[in-house]
Amino acid sequence: MEKHGILSIDFKVFAGVDTMDEFIKELDPNLDYLDYKIIENEVIIYAASNRKICRCPYCGSESARIHSRYEKSFQDLPIMGKKTKVVIENRKFFCDNPDCGFTTFAERFDFLAQKGKKTKRLIDKIIDISLNTSSVAASRTIKDGIADVGKSTICNLLKKRYTAP
Repeated sequence: MEKHGILSIDFKVFAGVDTMDEFIKELDPNLDYLDYKIIENEVIIYAASNRKICRCPYCGSESARIHSRYEKSFQDLPIMGKKTKVVIENRKFFCDNPDCGFTTFAERFDFLAQKGKKTKRLIDKIIDISLNTSSVAASRTIKDGIADVGKSTICNLLKKRYTAP
């Protein structure tokens, strides 16, 4: 579905688990769809990881010992013209490698930066829109139906993407 040149994921059938499950599996095949809510112009999707083992990002050793759980939320591309927020039950694991400098680590996902609040595909869409217009106009367009983003966020995303490290 295109609205003002804006990509939106459009489900023909929105009431079933299958469509939401497909949406979540598109982000990561190791995520399980749990539930969703629609509040005004926002869809909130709840998911959890089904991985049994996670790899420590610091030393690379595998762990199955869960330390704790917490909710992590982030924005994604819109569904049916509504802004989308995904809430994942994220887990912290113990790192049992005595040579590792860290005792715990949080589960990470490829579609999201370490402390990211927007999926990589949403960031790509934001940058794509903002390349053809000013950050103020892009912010207005994006806030209209894609995601909550300000002009300073757009400028920061462009700087990160197009500035040499």
